[in-house]
Amino acid sequence: MNDNMQRRVKITGTGFYVPERVLTNFDLEKMVDTSNEWIMTRTGISERRVVEDNQATSDLAIEASRRALKNAGVKVEDIDLIMVGTSSPDTMFPSTGCWVQKGLSADHIPAFDISAGCTGFLYGMIIAESLILSGTLKRILLVGSEVLTKLVNWQDRSTCVLFGDAAGAVVLEESNDESGILASYWKADGNLGDLLSIPGGGTRIPTSIDSLQKGLHYIQMKGNEVFKHAVKRMGEAAVEVLRKAGLKKEDIDYLIPHQANIRIIQATGERLQLPSEKVYTNIHKYGNVSVASIPICLHELKEAGKLKKGSIILMDAFGAGFTWAAVLYRW
Repeated sequence: MNDNMQRRVKITGTGFYVPERVLTNFDLEKMVDTSNEWIMTRTGISERRVVEDNQATSDLAIEASRRALKNAGVKVEDIDLIMVGTSSPDTMFPSTGCWVQKGLSADHIPAFDISAGCTGFLYGMIIAESLILSGTLKRILLVGSEVLTKLVNWQDRSTCVLFGDAAGAVVLEESNDESGILASYWKADGNLGDLLSIPGGGTRIPTSIDSLQKGLHYIQMKGNEVFKHAVKRMGEAAVEVLRKAGLKKEDIDYLIPHQANIRIIQATGERLQLPSEKVYTNIHKYGNVSVASIPICLHELKEAGKLKKGSIILMDAFGAGFTWAAVLYRW
């Protein structure tokens, strides 16, 4: 590396995994009072993937991780840390990160989870950047994995149509050129946590017959309020990360927003006055897969040959907490 070049952290490998089972809107019409037209109009989702009964979050994460490691051309023993972003862990403890470590046979390296809702992958990138640039670690495996279909009430048409199961992973290490993270921005507001949560199962409302009967172990969401805050905060994050990097919206080659809802995605693109071809979407195929959505988008863009050397990518997310973040990246 040139001594005058700013040190950065870059992605050296990507990979993702989705379950084989496809659940379409027409399938949902037979399960709950909804319609393909209603779902498409309000969310942009056509279908989503659903795990088998014996699949857990770590199973998806392990397969996505293997693909990312292969893509990076590195072995599991070359990894110094495993971070797993998830809101649907295998178990309360151990962490899903430790289950992934076991599945990869990555003996004794540290592993932990990031619980930041749909923003967890970008939180993870920001953490990884600090750990690598400080010299603490050399190479990090960052995974976003969710099995949200096991956490939805299939009688609640306002939430069950939204979510899918998937995992995406990346390998991060110090850059040897000008590619990598240019700037980042992250925030949270716990005052709004009740708008999107799973109330039951923790120490606030422990598991009991009463909590189960009340459905407190399912995703609870006040959709209109979440939408309003998501649009505001994702726009804020995008504007602020560009300001921090000293770049303009015209410099963006691709906006990769968290795939929560097509209307939120479109509103964020409009805030930056970007043409639709610069706003990447795959929500129609997978639904809202939370923390897995951005790494999957990255992999798809890369494999399609759309990311060229020097391409500027703005990754932007909002999630339960509330949390929100943006990462500006040069490919």
